[in-house]
Amino acid sequence: MFDRRLIKYFDWGLLWLTIILGLVGIITLYSAISAGANNPHEMFHIKQLVWYGIGIVAMVACFLIDYKTIEQWSHVIYTGCISLLVLVLGYGKLVSGSRRWLGLGPVSIQPSEFIKIALIFVLARYYSRLVNTRGLTIRELITPIVLTAIPFGLIVRQPDLGTAMLLILIAGSMTVFVKIERRSLSYIVASCTVAIPLVWLLLKDYQKQRILTFLYPEREPLGAGYHIIQSKIAIGSGMISGKGFLKGTQNALSFLPEQHTDFIFSVLAEEWGLIGTTGLLFLFLMLTACGLSVAHGCRDPFGIILAVGVVSMISWQVIINISMVIGLMPVVGVPLPFISYGGSSVVSMMICIGLLMNISMRRFMIK
Repeated sequence: MFDRRLIKYFDWGLLWLTIILGLVGIITLYSAISAGANNPHEMFHIKQLVWYGIGIVAMVACFLIDYKTIEQWSHVIYTGCISLLVLVLGYGKLVSGSRRWLGLGPVSIQPSEFIKIALIFVLARYYSRLVNTRGLTIRELITPIVLTAIPFGLIVRQPDLGTAMLLILIAGSMTVFVKIERRSLSYIVASCTVAIPLVWLLLKDYQKQRILTFLYPEREPLGAGYHIIQSKIAIGSGMISGKGFLKGTQNALSFLPEQHTDFIFSVLAEEWGLIGTTGLLFLFLMLTACGLSVAHGCRDPFGIILAVGVVSMISWQVIINISMVIGLMPVVGVPLPFISYGGSSVVSMMICIGLLMNISMRRFMIK
């Protein structure tokens, strides 16, 4: 029978934050397309609404199914997502030199968005069985490294370095939360330091160019550095209160690149200024706080680590996207959660919210 306590512990605050962020995303997306000269007939905001509808269904499904049941299926979910990544390399749609999307009838999905959640599942299940006070050893970290390295390698082949690095950050955050043995941590840090020159040699030319552009954007103001320079201009021109809804000139004159996806924060900053961007950051901060509160209130190791993984996924995407458009990080194509256009991104974020609700609703069931 249905337990009435599930309703009692339903996280309404998390739901309202999600609704508000979704509305902000739709409004900003409408402005980015309506005011800009690029793709004037593309109804991205309508398509985004459809994806939010699909996302709501996914969110409801995620909080209705006991997350302990999801734990039992974590390896199956992970294997399924890996299979989709393999299919993308062979049959994915080629767009701008990258194969990231898999066509499923009239729609396309980006499996790399869902492998992030699948990785959180398998790592949470693995770590929940090894929680201890001394920390994880190198031997115990081999399995998580392999589980992370497989999707990392497949995504780099697409190529999509931004999402691949996001997997490392998510896995790293979960691992640090669980705790690493001090000696093992020293070995890892030393190995990563030694590997940096090798990683640089393995990067493709355009990826090296992005890093150099990040360090010296003015070296090619009309070339590789153009995008980030225009983004900074748009953000700075918004000043305190912004230019107003649909009145952003950088967007209207099509100076902003990918204004409906990667650089949508620049659109919001130009129109709503410091006040608007501070408000958005506050919403994300509240969402992070709610997620951590869910983790704190849970008494089940798997639920706690799962919640931390979900929070790290959302938080790192916010940090990377905003840092990217203000010039603090290279442009790597990571969407801003709930705001940037993208069906797979929206659905994956709604799944994350559903998982946090799931853990919150069932925290009383763990003895």
